[in-house]
Amino acid sequence: MVGWFEIPVTDMDRAKKFYETVFDISISVHDLGGFIMGWFPPATDDTKGASGSLVQHEMYQPSDSHGVLIYFSSRDVDIELGRLESTDGHVLKPKTAIGGGHGFMTLFKDSEGNRIALHSQQ
Repeated sequence: MVGWFEIPVTDMDRAKKFYETVFDISISVHDLGGFIMGWFPPATDDTKGASGSLVQHEMYQPSDSHGVLIYFSSRDVDIELGRLESTDGHVLKPKTAIGGGHGFMTLFKDSEGNRIALHSQQ
């Protein structure tokens, strides 16, 4: 049911570089009258899930403890955790089995101070 998400940022260039590095993607930045958005690539036939954006605006404040927690899907969270090592983000919770056959999760702090999660079946 999730159709769109927005991740608050204070420095769009830094956040764009961070997410492009961790997820090996390209983010397109758009200035919509002072509301700066960095759009994640849209879903394709090979990917699933909601699309979203980085957002830089005075109404948006990054947080590592408040607000909604976004889970990005992954083939194996170790892939993104490996890329995280070359960024200024850091692991908040290492790869952890969820139990009951529900796969694995991890939490990390992004370049802007947001708490973000990853989920995979391996």
